[in-house]
Amino acid sequence: MKSRSQDQSLSDSRELDRSYDPLTGNPSSKPNKKTIKQRFLKLLPCCRSGSSPSLNQSKSVNYIFFLFVPPDSVSDEGELSTVCYRPEGLDHLLQQTNFNKKELQVLYRGFKNECPSGVVNEETFKHIYSQFFPQGDSSMYAHFLFEAFDTHNNGSVCFEDFVMGLSIILRGSITDKLNWAFNLYDLNKDGCITKEEMTDIMCSIYDMMGKYTYPCMKDNAPKEHVDNFFRKMDKNNDGVVTIEEFLETCQKDENIMQSMHMFDNVI
Repeated sequence: MKSRSQDQSLSDSRELDRSYDPLTGNPSSKPNKKTIKQRFLKLLPCCRSGSSPSLNQSKSVNYIFFLFVPPDSVSDEGELSTVCYRPEGLDHLLQQTNFNKKELQVLYRGFKNECPSGVVNEETFKHIYSQFFPQGDSSMYAHFLFEAFDTHNNGSVCFEDFVMGLSIILRGSITDKLNWAFNLYDLNKDGCITKEEMTDIMCSIYDMMGKYTYPCMKDNAPKEHVDNFFRKMDKNNDGVVTIEEFLETCQKDENIMQSMHMFDNVI
């Protein structure tokens, strides 16, 4: 006989992915492939009727939301695989993130379809991420991004890791978003960004974008970006950028502040 905690975990997971009706106690009808896709795509502005964003706008939105959920990842039968790792209950995630119940359910269903074990490892993360940048090599940037989501440093990202990071990126305060970005750039997590770390980040971004861009990028473009970054951020010229310097400079930069609101209305 299952323990009460096991039953509660199963109930929370079923409620989270809407495969269980908490009011009737009955399983919901099986969604077909089209229904799951439509339900997920409705949250994307670039997929709503009457909108015609540019290719770049569509891609910037899609690669965040389809990070774990390529459009054709659902099986033809629409079956959902059994999850080995069960996430925290819906109430807990509602308290810990800035998403509502429906948004969490849609995100979890997509995550579970792509990651039936309930967690994603780095290789799978890289593979999925590469589908959105076929013209370049996104593996290194995906590695850095994976480490930012892998808050427990255990080589895997569970749904809680994913949705809490996504909550900061999409719904967090300006300070929260900037702290998350700083943590991404601070590769060895020692509390400061070095030129070497920023060079690795910039090179990974240019590799991801590929060589065939318009306008064409110069070979020394990554170095120029790093130099500009440090001229602006490194206030005391000690060769590193601290979180205090990073926050102060970003909050005074109008362009950076505007970019912080880029994904405010994605969901």
